[in-house]
Amino acid sequence: MSDSLDQIFIHAKQWLLSFMSGRAPDWLVQIISSLINIVALLGVFLTLFALISVLERKILGRMQNRYGPNRVGPFGLFQPVADGIKMLIKEDIVPARADKIVHFLAPVLIAAAAILTLGVIPYGRNMTPFTIDGGILFFFAVGSATELMVFMAGWGSNNKYSMLGAMRAIAQMISYELPLIITVLPVVMIVGSLNPDKIVGAQAAYSLGFIPHWFVFTPWGATAFILFFVSGLVESNRTPFDVPEGESEIVAGHMTEYSGFKYATFFMAEYIGMFAISGLGVTLFLGGWHAPVHFLEFIPSYVWFFVKLSILLFVYIWLRGTLPRTRIDQIMNFAWKFMLPMAFTCVVAAAVWHYTGRGLRGWLWSLAVIAAVYFTLSILLDTRRKFAPRTYRFAE
Repeated sequence: MSDSLDQIFIHAKQWLLSFMSGRAPDWLVQIISSLINIVALLGVFLTLFALISVLERKILGRMQNRYGPNRVGPFGLFQPVADGIKMLIKEDIVPARADKIVHFLAPVLIAAAAILTLGVIPYGRNMTPFTIDGGILFFFAVGSATELMVFMAGWGSNNKYSMLGAMRAIAQMISYELPLIITVLPVVMIVGSLNPDKIVGAQAAYSLGFIPHWFVFTPWGATAFILFFVSGLVESNRTPFDVPEGESEIVAGHMTEYSGFKYATFFMAEYIGMFAISGLGVTLFLGGWHAPVHFLEFIPSYVWFFVKLSILLFVYIWLRGTLPRTRIDQIMNFAWKFMLPMAFTCVVAAAVWHYTGRGLRGWLWSLAVIAAVYFTLSILLDTRRKFAPRTYRFAE
């Protein structure tokens, strides 16, 4: 019973394709199969986007002791529908001297790139929409195109504020994309594959029946996961790293000259990118769709994936409601002087863990390598002089 529930979506797809078996050529069946995957993927994540947009405002309202959306529909749950209608009927204003083709293509392509990254993530047992041997490589190859779309938005707007905001966003994203990719290397090294399904499969076992073999429970895996998560915050332009879009910084960054549904498309791409980064983090470090303990494996695998994904999304919202925005110089210094060396340290620590037997001795040696580099960087990058206590003097 539990297996049939776990594979219910696979069986439903096979049932739909059974009507074409023997009646249509194989190439057409393959196209229909891919279209079913695409429709299911869009349906799930566009629904999740609408849901998270209202839940985020409600959670932030609770954290900040104020009301969230509570007028449109029961408990304000129809607020995303109202926002969508509002964006559709708002006037699409394009600057007179803008490059209209580039201005139009930027939001479309940035949303397309974000959606493509969702296609290689395993959402459950046998539930990877598009299985590719180099799935991790495909994820970053497509995701890296985001910088080009941001530049297109700034350039096509023909606005100094938009261009400056786009350049700041690109500098920030490229700086953190390096540690983001390097923190994935230890997992790829240990598993020996770029296939997300094999990475999830490598974390399937349990010790004593209740200790999962997730990479996050190793010193190098925990450190890489924290670095990966912070880099994902920056890549998604989320607080406290949303300097390119900060109202107090530079209007709305590369989106300054966008309105209506084009602006909503940028907004949607940001959230879908957040889903993709979080989903990849679950796949690489948190065991993917595997249950946290052996006796809970009767729960469908896709439920565990989305539970883990929801926890990471909640942390994203929690940080937004808690931390203030950082300065651009602080963000860049943190990337190049701390994040990048620590990311390379994770690679070395993973190699030490592997070649010392992956046991307790490897665990301790790996921890020692990470601790040594961390404390060395803490001494070399002593920030107490830069952020000394301020003395405020008031007029009497």
